[in-house]
Amino acid sequence: MISVSTVADRPNSIAESLRSATHELLGHSDSPRLDAEVLLGNLLGATRAALLLQGDETLCADTARVFRELITRRAAGVPVAYLTGIREFWSLPLKVTPAVLVPRPETELIVEQALALLGPAAAAPAVLDLGTGSGAIALAVALERPRARIVGVDISEAAVRVARDNENALGLSHIEWRVGSWFAAVPGERFDLILSNPPYVAAGDPALEALQAEPAEALIGGPTGVEQLSVIIAAASSHLVPGGWLVTEHGADQVREVAALFERHDFQDILSYEDYSGRPRVTRGRYGGPPGSPPSLNQEPS
Repeated sequence: MISVSTVADRPNSIAESLRSATHELLGHSDSPRLDAEVLLGNLLGATRAALLLQGDETLCADTARVFRELITRRAAGVPVAYLTGIREFWSLPLKVTPAVLVPRPETELIVEQALALLGPAAAAPAVLDLGTGSGAIALAVALERPRARIVGVDISEAAVRVARDNENALGLSHIEWRVGSWFAAVPGERFDLILSNPPYVAAGDPALEALQAEPAEALIGGPTGVEQLSVIIAAASSHLVPGGWLVTEHGADQVREVAALFERHDFQDILSYEDYSGRPRVTRGRYGGPPGSPPSLNQEPS
C-alpha cells in the first residue's frame, strides 16, 4: 500500500514527483519516465499502474527525500537495477549489485540458442557458463533444463556470491559455482555446451563513459575488445566433447572477426544471430572433433 502523508503542507504529490524526476533525468536516461516510475514504485511497493491511479496522493517527507536521492544517483549514471537491487532476466527476478554486470535483454538470445541446441527437457547434458556474473544465463538454462549439469564460472568471488544468492532465492539447486579465470576453473573437464557473455568492449570505446557504474572487468575485453573472445574460442575445443557447441555474445561490429575465430579453431556450422534491435549479437559453432564423431546433444538446431 502506498504510504501518504496527512500533513497539508507536504510539497509534492506522486504525479508531481514523477514529473519532476522525469525532467531531471532528461539527457541522463533513454527512458526517464520509466526510470522514475520504477524507482518510486519500488520504493513504495506499488505497481506503475497504482502510481498513476493514486497520482494525487502526497508523498511522505521521508519517502520524497529518498526518492530525490535515488533520482540524483540515477542522473549520475547509476543503473536502475543497482538502485532497486533487482533486474528481470528471462522472467526471473535477479539480485544485482555493483559487483556484477546488469543483465541485458539481448543476452536472452544466448539462452534461446542454448535451449534450441539442448533439445528436450528430458536430456541431461553438461553445460558451462563462462563469466556468469549474476548467474543470469546459467539460472535461465537451469530453470528450463532441470536435468542438466550446469557449472557457472566467474573470476570475481563477489559475483559468484551474487549468483549463488540468486540460485537460493529461486529455489534451484543443481548449479555448481566456481571462481576462476575462464577454463582454469574447469581443468580437464569437457562439456556438451559452453555459453559465454564475456567482456567485449574496446578499452577506448566512448560507450564506456555511460557504463562507469558497472564493473570494468566485466565490460572491457582489451584494446580491441575481442581479446577475451579470442581466448575463449581458442581454448573451447579442449573443453567440448566431439559435436559440442560454443555460443558466445559479442559486439555487433565484431561478428565477422568472431566468426573467423570460430573457423580458425576448427568449429563447424557457424552461424550468427541478431538481437531484438536487428544487430548481430550472438555466434555459435559446433566443435567437429575427430572425423565421424556424432554430435553430443540430443537435437540439432533447425
